[in-house]
Amino acid sequence: MRTPNNLMLALCFCLASFVGAAAQAADDEAMHGQSERERTAPIDWGYGPGVKPSQATKTPTGSKAKSDTSTATGSTQQGEITMAGLIRSTVRHSWCVARLRFAALAAAALASGVLGSIAVQAQAATPTGAANANVTGKFGDPVPWTINGLHEVLLPSGKVLSYGTNQLGQQGAQFNYDVWDPSLGTGLDAHLLLPNTTAVDIFCSGQAIIPSNGNVLITGGDQTIGTQRNYSTNQTEIFAEKTTLSNTPTLQPETAMTYARWYPSLVTMPNGTMVAIGGRSDQFPNAPVSIPEVYTPGSGWKLLPGINPTNIFAGVWYYPRTFVAPNGQIFLLSIDGAMFYMGTTGQGTFNLISLPRTLKANNQLPTVMYAPGMVLSLRFDHKVVLIDLNATPKPVVQQVGDIDQDRFWSTLTVMADGKVLLTGGSAVANTLTGVAYSALIWDPATGQWTTGASAKKARLYHSIALLMPDATVLTGAGGAPGPVNNLNAEIYYPPYLYKKDGSGQPAPRPTFATNWDAAKLGQAKGMAVGLRGGQLLDTVSRVTLVRLGSITHTHNSEQRFLDVSFSRSNTVSGRDYQLTMPSDPNRAIPGYYMLFVFNQDGVPSIAKIVRLTT
Repeated sequence: MRTPNNLMLALCFCLASFVGAAAQAADDEAMHGQSERERTAPIDWGYGPGVKPSQATKTPTGSKAKSDTSTATGSTQQGEITMAGLIRSTVRHSWCVARLRFAALAAAALASGVLGSIAVQAQAATPTGAANANVTGKFGDPVPWTINGLHEVLLPSGKVLSYGTNQLGQQGAQFNYDVWDPSLGTGLDAHLLLPNTTAVDIFCSGQAIIPSNGNVLITGGDQTIGTQRNYSTNQTEIFAEKTTLSNTPTLQPETAMTYARWYPSLVTMPNGTMVAIGGRSDQFPNAPVSIPEVYTPGSGWKLLPGINPTNIFAGVWYYPRTFVAPNGQIFLLSIDGAMFYMGTTGQGTFNLISLPRTLKANNQLPTVMYAPGMVLSLRFDHKVVLIDLNATPKPVVQQVGDIDQDRFWSTLTVMADGKVLLTGGSAVANTLTGVAYSALIWDPATGQWTTGASAKKARLYHSIALLMPDATVLTGAGGAPGPVNNLNAEIYYPPYLYKKDGSGQPAPRPTFATNWDAAKLGQAKGMAVGLRGGQLLDTVSRVTLVRLGSITHTHNSEQRFLDVSFSRSNTVSGRDYQLTMPSDPNRAIPGYYMLFVFNQDGVPSIAKIVRLTT
């Protein structure tokens, strides 16, 4: 049982991070000569612009503190004292000054009723859908988020790391980041809002999971020089859920890169190294970074000077569409339709693939490697191309079915069954003109798109989508800037979660158990199917692996899908199976994956997160 003094200390710690963010916002107002409300859209916590959430966020100690709920315009209800109002009137200095004042501000917040009680929500089960939910799936109701999480990573624990803005949805990740625990539900009480103690603004950075330990490497980001934002930084950080010194998540500085990078891609290689590619090193004028850098855990960074295509990266420096190909090299698809291979051994190599350029696109249209060597890419004028890197001697490029409209700032997500979900976007980039609320689902078996359910919120610039271990897809964020600042999320329940009888009812899900959580490539491992109602009602029809995703700015170079071969063991129970892990590290890149088991009705289990090693 915590004492009142300990509770106050915990509340103050959480409020300190908010105070710093608001103080920086106030400083930015003065520097830029224009108020934040002139640059920021209305906040939507999921209930409509300006409608406030009634739940609270956790502090690092486990106490709860309600986030400030004033809108970015500064409007409040009559007589209400908000944290934003307190900050504007008392704090216009740096983070250090804010830390000195946080106790008094916390006390004022408590006295004014800004901090309140919370209601813990259980994790929601699959909701009942429409009669055709087995074809379209269903979007759940919007739920609030502590920040505008425009960077999101699924962690090996099943939790989600997000960062990008402060609690008012204003650009900048130098003060806060968030960890969501889905097992605690979808309320704000399931979120842990933590202070960024590195003083580095990780807004518009690159991020991916380190395959050897499950921590997250964050590269580059944003820097303010004088009064101008969106310069680049060469700083890097490591996010760890636990360390030898603490069970609390931490964000710590790591060895800096040679080049500053803003909008870099980060690609995990089969040997466990990670490659930072592209990004911009400077602005006025834009100066793209043409030389990649390789990160080796425990050793730091080295340059690849053999890759220096200045004339190429001038057009693709913003989150380059890069993926590990079956030949072990990095495949790059340019926005102008050119294709390249990059080798990362020695000094590095860079080769143009001698094929006619495919259709053009821009950085607002997504590309995904949905299976090893299979790249699906949205291009201009509703067009979609499929690039098969498994073909020899050269990749094969073909057009597949058009989508319904241009969807700028949309996201492609590989689902548990290998189909690809397209969510969000609009016909005119980052506006409410031609908003695409309905999802589309692409089937690799047919090459065709089908229309899915419709979301309630526009997901535009800075929106995300991420496959979760329960086989749902988390969609969220958007804004900063944009017409709406979405501090909310919607969960999409795919068709495979519903009965096929037209009832719209959730389908019974299989369960399974293993006595292992790591496997070597090519290794055989055992698995037992669970009982339902004391009976063996499920037989295994498919086993899949989907790599944990890391998404920002429509790009997720980490996700990939693989089928796992399996056979039924000759045991009395009839519940036992043997799985054989994929053996090629170029196709099954070592790291963390969700292991799904499908029953005879095509319904997936909740995944177990496992680690593949060499």
